[in-house]
Amino acid sequence: MAPNDPKNRGGFFHSIASTITNFGSAMKKSVNGLMGYEGLEVINPEGSTDDAEEEASRGRWKQEDRDGYWKMMQKYIGSDVTSMVTLPVIIFEPMTMLQKMAELMEYSQLLDMADKTEDPYMRMVYASSWAISVYYAYQRTWKPFNPILGETYEMTNHNGINFIAEQVCHHPPMSAGHAENEHFAYDCTSKLKTKFLGNSVDVYPVGRTRVTLKRDGVVLDLVPPLTKVHNLIFGRTWVDSPGEMIMTNMNTGDKVVLYFQPCGWFGSGRYEVDGYVYSSDEEPKILMTGKWNESMSYQPCDSEGEPITGTELKEVWKVAEAPKNDKYQYTHFAHKINSFETAPKKLLPSDSRLRPDRYALELGDMSKSGNEKSSLEERQRAEKRNREEKGEKFAPKWFDETEEVTPTPWGDLEVYQFNGKYSVHRAAADNSEDNTTDVKLTQFNPWQFQDLSA
Repeated sequence: MAPNDPKNRGGFFHSIASTITNFGSAMKKSVNGLMGYEGLEVINPEGSTDDAEEEASRGRWKQEDRDGYWKMMQKYIGSDVTSMVTLPVIIFEPMTMLQKMAELMEYSQLLDMADKTEDPYMRMVYASSWAISVYYAYQRTWKPFNPILGETYEMTNHNGINFIAEQVCHHPPMSAGHAENEHFAYDCTSKLKTKFLGNSVDVYPVGRTRVTLKRDGVVLDLVPPLTKVHNLIFGRTWVDSPGEMIMTNMNTGDKVVLYFQPCGWFGSGRYEVDGYVYSSDEEPKILMTGKWNESMSYQPCDSEGEPITGTELKEVWKVAEAPKNDKYQYTHFAHKINSFETAPKKLLPSDSRLRPDRYALELGDMSKSGNEKSSLEERQRAEKRNREEKGEKFAPKWFDETEEVTPTPWGDLEVYQFNGKYSVHRAAADNSEDNTTDVKLTQFNPWQFQDLSA
């Protein structure tokens, strides 16, 4: 890839990338002039090093809360804090990680288009644009709730899709998801890994995402870039995802390599994505460019990666208009995910919508949300102790653990696969005369359907 890598070569992408070398060029400055904050780093994505100390005083934390939390978190620097730290609900959004997985389905019509086209390279344009489209939602700076073991999330009434996700493991936290309509099947196993760096955290997407396009049986494999969350405690929190996204056609070897530019001085390069669709012999066929928070476009190119004369740049995806001044920066689709509008008939009592802590936060009752969150976490610990005393092992309901272990850039992953039981359950529920979708919040019960085996 080296001759055509948008990071290394001139030509079409040179003017875009010339001012950005690496993430070290971002405007950052230690505020170690303040006693007790040695080594803490604050980054203003819209400024320079000169205003780092001013930036440190901004953000959503009150000073007394911020200082106390910093003292507590210092001992975790360098650690994976995915599930070892109990976090206050002040930094949460009223959504769980399972629901966040479903946000990838907002622009699923792009996968329909990938399935319909006969052009193998346009197939990669559509599919990779779908993968990029979720980053607009992922830039939110609020933390979703960690799912309870056995918790689920179901979604229907969107583009003909049936979506199911389940928390399949608690330590380490792992989720599995499956979505399907007439054009594609989506399967994902996710095991997030983090590294806490003081005032920031690196989030490594240890996982496997596969999309099967049904018409021709094409299987696409996706490897996304890591995500960096800056100014967790000091300053205004913001998100960046520098690095490469690679999508590979497992049938033919065609691939897309897209480079997410890191944020540079005064926001230079922020949000920008550039790259190419390559044939199986690594010849560039289509260039792609855009911003992950706005739109993506494409244009046929020659073997040197330059636009072909007589062709023009065409837009393939554009972000939908979002609500104005939304407290959690939700899209309209995110609001639908939280509502019963996308809930199926006879909703599972383990569904994330029914979590009392999530719902209390949605209503703005932070105190009740914190109490309910603590209660759920204690119940989960009690259930674990009960299983251990009986010599029982948790097994998920809708996904099966396989013997497959797949390597990722950030570690090996144990793969879970959709077992088909949910499709049978959903068909029976949809054909039922009982049209109930509204389950009372007190009935949230992720333990009801847990399978236990000795």
